Amino acid sequence: MPRVTVYSTASCPICVKAKNLLNKWDIDYSEVAIDTGDSGLKEFRGATQGARTVPQILIDGKLIGGFSELTELHMDGDLDELMKQDCET
Repeated sequence: MPRVTVYSTASCPICVKAKNLLNKWDIDYSEVAIDTGDSGLKEFRGATQGARTVPQILIDGKLIGGFSELTELHMDGDLDELMKQDCET
């Protein structure tokens, strides 16, 4: 089971960018489309405390934010540390 969850919509170009970066960095993720049914939208609202924009990204159930926050985590080296924790546990 992937530790990363990406909430997205089909028409969101920034969602595509976020998923492309995760793929480039070899980080497995699960995607929840919030525009294809009520269950995804309901899950999104609960997991993100009512966020209004996509993508929203969670790591180990913790909301990290969107594309900007993901890239900032990566540039600061914190994303590598978060993902390394999986290997150590």
